[in-house]
Amino acid sequence: MRLTSCGVIVEYNPFHNGHIYHLKEARKKSEADVLVAVMSGNFLQRGEPAIIDKWQRAETALHNGADLVIELPFAYAVQSADYFAKGGIKLLHSLNVESLCFGTDLTQSMDYELFGQTYVEKEKLINQRYQEIKNNGESYPQQMTQIYRELLQQVPLDFSSPNHILGMAYAKENARYANPMSLIPITRQGSGYHDETIKSQEFSSATAIRQRVLEKDMTSISHTVPSETRDFLENTDLHSWGDYWPLLKYHLLNHSFDELSDTYQLSEGIEYRLKESVKKAASFSGFMSLVKTKRYTWTRLQRLATYLLLNVREKEIHDVWQNSYLRVLGFTENGRQFLNQEKNHATLPIVTKIDQKNEKQLSLDIRAGQIYQLAQQHHHIEQDYYRSPIYLKGETSYESCTSYP
Repeated sequence: MRLTSCGVIVEYNPFHNGHIYHLKEARKKSEADVLVAVMSGNFLQRGEPAIIDKWQRAETALHNGADLVIELPFAYAVQSADYFAKGGIKLLHSLNVESLCFGTDLTQSMDYELFGQTYVEKEKLINQRYQEIKNNGESYPQQMTQIYRELLQQVPLDFSSPNHILGMAYAKENARYANPMSLIPITRQGSGYHDETIKSQEFSSATAIRQRVLEKDMTSISHTVPSETRDFLENTDLHSWGDYWPLLKYHLLNHSFDELSDTYQLSEGIEYRLKESVKKAASFSGFMSLVKTKRYTWTRLQRLATYLLLNVREKEIHDVWQNSYLRVLGFTENGRQFLNQEKNHATLPIVTKIDQKNEKQLSLDIRAGQIYQLAQQHHHIEQDYYRSPIYLKGETSYESCTSYP
């Protein structure tokens, strides 16, 4: 009997009770046999390092409802919503996943599938209008809000809601496929995306949880996360931009304007502002405050800082876009059966370990892992070499197929 599947596109930074709710609702509403999670690796969509690594987050997801965890390559993961969605949707379609379940902060109803179809139909007009206003000094979200108001009047506009923005991005990208997935939006429970308050109930935002954890306050968040997340947060190295600030500062001071200008998405002379600001800043947050402008939002600058930290070049990004892959981080027994079912039908190569055949193709993800490891002071955990997928054999036992030289 063929296993049916539902996908989720996630970051789990860190995995918390709201994510458990999401997975339960995805399984319930889709009635799927298998839940496939496409998850960002060690650097995330907003241009920041994950607080704990991709293997720890994948393991926690498998213990709490996911059946298969696929890594979203860096080239898609550390991007604006449209490219982030493009990668996630591409990977799910390549595995023939039938539906996508995502959270939304939108309080009014919206037909995301209809929006996606309408957007694709009017895409040429939308792009023309964007070219007309792209240099008006406003941020990209502000520009798109204006365009949507003009051309897509039926769309509920809330560009302050990251989940709604991503939902629209998923819908647009999904509509480009001949056999689009069914879209299943669910209303976000508890705290808003940016809410920094720990709630007395079980749902709090990942932002609030990270803030308390980095302040060494584990007690206040213990009721908001599953035991696996709590154990990892208490017993492994935690990562934040502050850990990489000396490396970023060295990179900016040690490279000329011409050398910096080759970095992916570095344009419009921002390298001059970056080099001047890094001389004055005593911390990463201070540096960001000096560089931030109306046009360059905090998130856009964090992504740019990540590209600088990893010395990312445009060709590397486009190479991954043209030659994508399915890097498997872990699976349950259901997930293993699903992979066996789809392995001869998948439109992208399935990668379970790094070897000479795929090392070059995955070089950007490997470098991201190596840079990420530089902040590990007490627990040196290899991120890519000598790693095989986690295999969760039962509800409470798993086999981590990890070996070291």
